This record gives sequence, structure tokens and C-alpha cells, in this order.
Amino acid sequence: MSKKLNVESFNLDHTKVAAPYVRLAGKTTGANGDTIYKYDLRFKQPNKAHMDMPALHSLEHMLAEFSRNHHEGIIDVGPMGCQTGFYMAVLNDESYENILQVLEKTLQDILEADEVPACNELQCGWAASHSLEGAQSLAKEMLNMKKEWPVIFA
Repeated sequence: MSKKLNVESFNLDHTKVAAPYVRLAGKTTGANGDTIYKYDLRFKQPNKAHMDMPALHSLEHMLAEFSRNHHEGIIDVGPMGCQTGFYMAVLNDESYENILQVLEKTLQDILEADEVPACNELQCGWAASHSLEGAQSLAKEMLNMKKEWPVIFA
């Protein structure tokens, strides 16, 4: 990787990270002083494992919906194309500890859920591709590794 690319994660050596982890991937301050913090919520080890699409899709719906119950500054939660994690954008909260708490509470909510929010043709672009059980399994796996979230590199 000699040439620096525009996308932060493309400059991250994916062979050296140790999932699961939560890392600050970027910080952008707007013209009016608001700051957006972008977090890399890595559930699976890059190039070794990935989430299957129905479970990832349901987990994405639940992370996006439930995280907003715990933090008013959540802008977006979106899946990575490599199916190893998610990006979460947060407005005006530089506290890494707060983000870890939001993630923990959100994952607990997922374990207690009895349905996937917006899992229907009216509210979802691929409503047939969901797995509540798969999402709950991923949430449980991530929660069980909570002590490792701050450790990015092996």
C-alpha cells in the first residue's frame, strides 16, 4: 500500500486488525462546528469470516433502529460491503466510552427482540432476505467478546 487512497478504510491494513473491535475511523467537522464521528464496528475478521446476508440485513435494521433509542446523535448505521461489519456515524459525541455503551445496549435490545423492524415489502427493499435468529446470534457473539472491542490490532 504505497499510494494513500481517499477512503480511510482502504488505507487500513486489514491483515493486522483483530476483530471484533470498535474503532474511530474518522472525524469530520463541518463549517458550523458540528463534528461527525465515524466508527468501524467490526464483527468478523477481514478475509477470514463474514456475516451471511439475511443475518447481516436484519442486524443492520436493528442496529439502525435500536441504537437511536440510546443516542440522539446517531446519523447512520450502514453495512460494509465486505460483510464484516458496519459503519456508525454519530454527531457531536467524541466519547468512545459512550459509543461502546450505546453498542452494548443496542445489542442487548437485539437479543430481546421478537421481530426485525421494517421487515416488510412496504419498508424494506429486500424484505425476503432477513433472519432474526441470525442477527441475534451475531449480536450474542459480539457481546460475548465485549472486552476485546477496544483492541484493534493483534
